[in-house]
Formats: sequence, C-alpha cells, structure tokens
Amino acid sequence: MLSALFALPAAGQWPFPVPATPGAQRNALAAVRAEAKRVDNAARVAPNYGAQGWGNVWQSFQGLRQAYSALKSTMDPRQLAAGANELAELDVGLDIIQEAFANYQENLAAGQPERMAVRSLCRVVQEGSALWLQELNKVCGRLHVGWGA
Repeated sequence: MLSALFALPAAGQWPFPVPATPGAQRNALAAVRAEAKRVDNAARVAPNYGAQGWGNVWQSFQGLRQAYSALKSTMDPRQLAAGANELAELDVGLDIIQEAFANYQENLAAGQPERMAVRSLCRVVQEGSALWLQELNKVCGRLHVGWGA
C-alpha cells in the first residue's frame, strides 16, 4: 500500500504544465512586477545594513529570477516562439545584473570598504532591474501576455 503512494509524483514533479490562461499570465506578470519592486526596495535600503543588506538584495534578486521563470512557464507555445529572441535577451539581462554580485565580492577582496561595495552593487542592481522590467513590459505587451483570446 505505501509503495503505491510513493510511486506518485510529488507536487513539484507533476507532469502537467502550468496553464497558459490569460489569468495565470496576469498573475505571474504581477508577481514578477512585485518581485522587481522588492529588489528595488532591498537595494535602496541595503547600504544601511552592510553584509546583511547584500544578502537581502541577493535573496530578492533570486526571487525575481524565479518569478520570471514562472511567468515564462505560463506562456503558450505561440508566445514562446514569437518572443524567443526577446525572452532570451531578458534571460541574458538577468545574468548581466547577477554579475554585479560577483563584482561586489571582487571589490571586497580588492580591499574596497564594504559600505562602498554595497552602494555600488545596489546602484547597478537598481538601475539594471528597472531597465530589465521596462523591457519585460514591452515584450509582454507585444506577445499579448495575459490578454486572452
């Protein structure tokens, strides 16, 4: 009896895709926007908290990446095909922003005071994520994300 229960996939392994409904897309896009705001807020106050501030910015940025991944999972095959290049550019944009965290570590290793390194990191993350969100909004509008049939 128990072996039959363990043969079922866990919720995270369920073989069915996330629905590509307009409502699911709107919710996922709203989640990305909320995470982008969270990144901005974390980066705005991080210089006041030193290393803990860096950790908060990192955590919020990872939340943005996860929310964006979830948004892409709600897109239908037509949207994914039509926006393949733009979505790839958005992925690269997040990778570029993430490089600021490695630069932060390098700056600390080179002897830059922590407060200055955090400020530099936060400026890059804030500006980069704001530009990234503008591009995401343009792409989602062009792909009719959340518009319905």
